[in-house]
Amino acid sequence: MNDDTFAPSEKRGWVRRLFGRGKKTGDEAAPPQDGAAETDAWAEPALQEPPSPVPEQVPEPGPDLPPPPPDLPEPSPEPPIPAPGPDLIPPPDAPGPEMPAPPEPAPELPVPGPSEPELPGAPPPDIIPPPAEPGPEMPPPPPYTPEIPRPTGPDVVPPMMPPPLVPDPDGMPAPVMSRAEVQAEWIERRARELRDRLEEEEAAQRTGWLGRLRRGLSRSSNKLAGGIGDLFSKRKLDDDALEELEELLITGDLGVETAGRLTRALADARFGDEVTGEEVRTALAEEVAKVLEPVAQTIAINDSYRPHVILVCGVNGSGKTTTIAKLAHLFRTVGFEVMLAAGDTFRAAAIEQLQIWGERTGCTVVARPQGADAASLAFEAYEQAKAAGSHVLLIDTAGRLQNKAHLMSELQKICRVLKKLDERAPHDCLLVLDASVGQNAHNQVEVFRDMVNVTGLAVTKLDGSAKGGVVVALADRFKLPVYAIGVGEGRDDMRAFEARAYARSLLGLGA
Repeated sequence: MNDDTFAPSEKRGWVRRLFGRGKKTGDEAAPPQDGAAETDAWAEPALQEPPSPVPEQVPEPGPDLPPPPPDLPEPSPEPPIPAPGPDLIPPPDAPGPEMPAPPEPAPELPVPGPSEPELPGAPPPDIIPPPAEPGPEMPPPPPYTPEIPRPTGPDVVPPMMPPPLVPDPDGMPAPVMSRAEVQAEWIERRARELRDRLEEEEAAQRTGWLGRLRRGLSRSSNKLAGGIGDLFSKRKLDDDALEELEELLITGDLGVETAGRLTRALADARFGDEVTGEEVRTALAEEVAKVLEPVAQTIAINDSYRPHVILVCGVNGSGKTTTIAKLAHLFRTVGFEVMLAAGDTFRAAAIEQLQIWGERTGCTVVARPQGADAASLAFEAYEQAKAAGSHVLLIDTAGRLQNKAHLMSELQKICRVLKKLDERAPHDCLLVLDASVGQNAHNQVEVFRDMVNVTGLAVTKLDGSAKGGVVVALADRFKLPVYAIGVGEGRDDMRAFEARAYARSLLGLGA
């Protein structure tokens, strides 16, 4: 399509509308004048004069218009700045206050004159020159000697320092010992200490068990011996003294009947005499020994049984497992072959505890997982001990309260199962008693003796309480054999019961 299709007026109108030029009258542009070229559309428009200002028309006040505002008063002129007074800063050309005089300069040091020529390399004048004459010559240092390391170890003799100077009575200090003399004195003192130690160890081996027994019964003996010493100090043995002595024996867990029997025996021998505390203790020890001697027995291992079955029972916490381990050690020391049965399948870690003791004592341990039937375990242990030819079979059982009938019936079940293998089994039933329970031990003996055939007692933890007199009360009442007593945690702290040694240790007397 060419440009001739549109009219010239339309073409110019489009261009002007595009560039915003040209004059308009109304809605359309004015037609071009005659003889004007086409390029007039691109010519610069003529400058238009600015419109003349239209005078502002002020409306005349009428009744509807408000009156003009009143004229404001002119502002008053500012007051003049006052001239500077004497208290203000003076002008720069005014004279200031007088300044202090400068300090006098320091006097100059004298300069060496021509009569004192300076030597090359000489020190400055303010340093003290070295002396003109050389001093004495110093001796040369000693040759270096490497330090020899000292040996260390338990067998090395520690270095000895020389003894301090002891002033002489006349005022002169004592002579200093040489190193050889110090070493000789130390060796002599060390040899003397070793000899004393060996003698003490030999004495401990001779009286080791008695010493441990006295230490284990120290709480009970201190209570009885201290009370008797307070009661009798050259006092006449009358009714009041006997009554106080009986109360003291009862508080020592000897029991009412046993305490009454001991005081009556003492009154028959020394009534009305003036006695001391040591005499009373000696007389009581003799009476206590008479009570204990019938029950001081040992377990007789019958080789014809092979194995000799010992069933160990007791309440919770009485020390059954530890007692089994100590008895196994005693049997092993005399040459018996021992087998252990971990029948306490109820308590946690009881099986592991007995296995550890078996390793320490060199005994075979028959065990099953926790919760297994204790009666079937005892049956299996008996067959293994029979096949191995063991002399002794120690069977551990779970702790049972004497007032729980269903638990006590399980102990009877173990005895019935063993009798199927041997009508005489168990050949011994050992009841373990904790000495710290005091008079409650009497109730335990009664219940267990009715449920199973208790043949003997083992009293433990005598070192942990002041109730060692309970052994005397049990022996006087039940007449059951006391096979062993324990006074510590070591495997050598359980021995066969000795009546005289126990009685004298209980009352604080030497063996």
